[in-house]
Amino acid sequence: MNKSENRRLDAFSLAALLVSAHYGLGFILGTAEKSLSLGVAGSLYAVCLGLGTIALLGLAKFYWTQVEQIWTLLGDRYGREVKIGVGLMSWSSLIGVEAVQMISGAFILKVLGIPILPSMVALAILFTIVSLLPVEKAGFLFRGLLVINLLALLYGLWVLHGLPDYLRSPLEFIPSLQQISPPNLAGISLSTILLVLMDMKYQQFVVQAKDVRSLYQGCALAAILLLLLAFLPSSVVVAAQNAGILPPDIDGKETLPFILSWIGGGTDKPLGIVLIMSLLVPALGVGSSILRVQSKTVLDFNFLPASKYNRLLVAVANSLLSLAVALKGGEIVNLIVSFYAAYVAAVFVPFVTYLCTQTQPYTDSKLSVRFSLLMGSLSALSILILNLINPKGTAFGSVELNIMVTGIIFGLLGLLLGYLIDKYMLPSQVREEI
Repeated sequence: MNKSENRRLDAFSLAALLVSAHYGLGFILGTAEKSLSLGVAGSLYAVCLGLGTIALLGLAKFYWTQVEQIWTLLGDRYGREVKIGVGLMSWSSLIGVEAVQMISGAFILKVLGIPILPSMVALAILFTIVSLLPVEKAGFLFRGLLVINLLALLYGLWVLHGLPDYLRSPLEFIPSLQQISPPNLAGISLSTILLVLMDMKYQQFVVQAKDVRSLYQGCALAAILLLLLAFLPSSVVVAAQNAGILPPDIDGKETLPFILSWIGGGTDKPLGIVLIMSLLVPALGVGSSILRVQSKTVLDFNFLPASKYNRLLVAVANSLLSLAVALKGGEIVNLIVSFYAAYVAAVFVPFVTYLCTQTQPYTDSKLSVRFSLLMGSLSALSILILNLINPKGTAFGSVELNIMVTGIIFGLLGLLLGYLIDKYMLPSQVREEI
C-alpha cells in the first residue's frame, strides 16, 4: 500500500507524536543540566525545538505531498550514491543521540549509588539486547512513563513553590540569553532549528496527517506545547536552587534525577523509586529503538546480507560507537547538537538545491550535488571527530557552529566544483550516463 494512503492523524494525534519525538531525556535532562548554571537560559535547546516546529510549517505541505523521506527524494533525483550518503549521515547523527541515552541512564543510576562507568557499559549491552527483540509496539509504555515524569515535574514545581518562576520564565528567557556567547547561541539555535526542518524523526509523522488542515494545526499545536514544556525543567531546577535542596557539588546531569528522588521522599521510598524509573525505563526504550533504526538503515542499504548474525553484528558495532562517544563525555545538549550539526552541514546544500529545482526553472547537476554531499559530509564528520577529541579547538567559538559552517562551505565548494567539471570537462555522453 502506498504510504500516502496511510493518512489518519488528526491535529491532536499529530501534535502528540511530534512532541513525543523530541520530549525525551535529551530534552529534559539536557535542559536541567544547562539550567543549573544558566537558569532559564538553559531552555535554549528546548525552545529551539519549538521554533523549529514553527519553521516546519513552511515545508510541511512539501513533505506531506512528496511523502518519501529525504534520502529517497534526493536519491531518486541524484543517484544511489546520494541516497546512501544522506542515509549514512542520518545514521551517524543517531550515534550522538544514542550516546546521550547512555549518559543519561548512567547519571540516573548514579543517584541510586551505582558508578557511572559500569552503568554505561551495562546500558550499552542492555540497549543492544532489547534492540534485537520484537518490542517496537512498546513505545506507548515508554511515552507513558515520560508522562508520569511530566506530572512529577509539575508536582515538584508546586511543592518547591516554583510556579511563579515557571510563569515568569518566558519573559526572562531572552534577557537571560546574554549569559551565552553569540557563537554558542548561534550554533545551538541554527543546528537545532535546521535539524527539525530536515529530520526524518518529524517527517515520518507529518506525512500521516489526514489532510492539510490537520497538518498545519498539528504542527502549530506541537510548537506551542514544546514551547510550554521547554521552560518546565529549567523552572524546576531554579526552584530547587531557591529552596536550597541541591548538594553544592552536584553534577548537572544528575540534577533532575536528584530532584525527582527528593520529591518522592528519597531513593529508598517507593515513590522515589517510581519517579526514578519513570526516567530510566524511557532511556532503555529510546536507546534500544535508536539502535533498531540504525541497524535497519545500514541493512536497508544492502551493505551486508540481512541475516540474524549480521543484524547482531551491526547492532553491536552501533552500540560500541555510541559507548565510545558516551565515555568521552560532555554536556548533553552540546553532544546532541554537535551530531545534529554534522547532519545539517552535509545535507543542507544538496537539500536546498533540490528545493530550488521544485520552485525555480533551475537546471541542477547530478555530479555537483554528489560532490557537495561528499565534501560537506567528510568535512563535517572530520570536524566533529576532531572536536570530540579536542573540544577546545573551535575556529568559530562554538563546536556546533564550527561543524556547520565548515560543512556548508565545503558543500558549496563541492557544488561549484562538480558543476564546473560537469559543464566544462566531461564529454556529453559521459554526462548523460552519470
